[in-house]
Amino acid sequence: MLNLSVLLEDGARNQPEREAVVFGDLRLNYALVDMIANQVANLLVSRGVEPGDKVAIACPNLPYFPFVYFGALKAGAVVVPLNVLLTPREIEYHLRDSGAKALFAFSGTPDLPLGERAWKAFNEVPDCRTYIDLPASAGATESAIEGAETFWAALDGQPGEFETVRTEADDTAVIIYTSGTTGQPKGAQLSHNNLLFNAVCSDALFGRAPDGRDVFLTVLPLFHIFGQTTMMNCALYRHATMVLQARFEGDEALALMEKEGVTIFAGVPTMYWGLLGAKGEHDLARIAGNLNTAVSGGSALPAELARQVRDRFGIGVMEGYGLSETSPVVSFNNPRRKAKPGSIGLPLWGVEMRLVDGDFNPVEGEGPGEIAVRGHCVMKGYHGRPDATELVMRDGWFRTGDIARRDEEGFYFIVDRSKDMIIRGGYNVYPREIEEVLMTHPEVSLAAVVGVPHETHGEEIKAYVIPAEGATATEAEIVAWAKERLAAYKYPRVVDFRTELPMTATGKILKRELR
Repeated sequence: MLNLSVLLEDGARNQPEREAVVFGDLRLNYALVDMIANQVANLLVSRGVEPGDKVAIACPNLPYFPFVYFGALKAGAVVVPLNVLLTPREIEYHLRDSGAKALFAFSGTPDLPLGERAWKAFNEVPDCRTYIDLPASAGATESAIEGAETFWAALDGQPGEFETVRTEADDTAVIIYTSGTTGQPKGAQLSHNNLLFNAVCSDALFGRAPDGRDVFLTVLPLFHIFGQTTMMNCALYRHATMVLQARFEGDEALALMEKEGVTIFAGVPTMYWGLLGAKGEHDLARIAGNLNTAVSGGSALPAELARQVRDRFGIGVMEGYGLSETSPVVSFNNPRRKAKPGSIGLPLWGVEMRLVDGDFNPVEGEGPGEIAVRGHCVMKGYHGRPDATELVMRDGWFRTGDIARRDEEGFYFIVDRSKDMIIRGGYNVYPREIEEVLMTHPEVSLAAVVGVPHETHGEEIKAYVIPAEGATATEAEIVAWAKERLAAYKYPRVVDFRTELPMTATGKILKRELR
């Protein structure tokens, strides 16, 4: 038997009074978090959720997330985290594709009306039978969404004890959605073994506080696998404290680091840029004195940005590499070996990397070639997509779609992406999905989407559009139209109207020239 909920349960057994989650004025110890997760498990069972059923959660970094995440795992269910920026159409797709039987969704705030979107999607999916509102007001028993049941009302009377359902190491624990070259989101099935090993092996690379009481500033979204593994699961594995920040803001992050004595921080490059650009008064000496580990991922960290962080906080930023399909960490610049600027480091313990050609044949020497990965981190496959799985998996090796070279010491360096993926602010964005939405606009004849360099986001989304005959739509109108139909991190901010697009002889658009 192996169930990922052991990460929380072990802390509750061995350090019950230690703080597990801090959010604002809430300071929740391991025993309390585990008890509420038990209540969630009892709730799910009472609503007919069986082992292997899917439970979706759409929630920013709030205490609700670990309550529901581990409660669902205890019940033997599969967790399906949803990006909080998804539109109703996108949420509906994820619920249908995963076969979710229950949805827990944050009611939202004026600038994040998540509950309205989630409730609308839920009512379009008959097989998803249970909707639980996660209210913005702690302890609220009445929902602002007419017809919805709140989390606290649903838990009323549920026992605080639960015998965790027996699951095997290779059973699916979490389905993380990622888009492929077709633009259709696919669910990467990650097992209990995938996630536990990745957390334990990643944790081994992090520093330790001298007194053994580590504090993680958890601002990476927990609905994303980077945040789940490195900030939540790693923290619980070492019985550390998670300080949750619902939405990144540089000054607030520094204030939390100073107040809570944060020892470990992980973020995407734009978060480091935000820390450097913070305007408030902060005790940087205190912050630097506590911080022993800084990690960057999601996209390449510019060398100049890394230098500025080192100068400001006196700590080097460790870079790594991973994907949703690999739980996510594949490689890291191990702190016990000298890091190489621009490198994604060496394979994680128990993980193999190699370069391959288009036919999966190994590429010798420096390369370049496409990175292939094998080991405990690699997903079981895409949920309900055997054909898509077969395209990227062979003999246990997973093709990442990323092109790299390798030096004589085995360090890997990303040089290109074989897919057209855009990384905007640490989020993966796939042009094909955006193109298909744009093509449904009555005044768009043809569209091609690429990523262009951006000072703070790394890349920005740009659409090249050939208008339909007689079209009068402006750039602002196209952007606004796409914004209504795509998540906030997906819609194009720039539209360039053209009379033609560069193409190959076979009619394939040459995106390389557009970039």
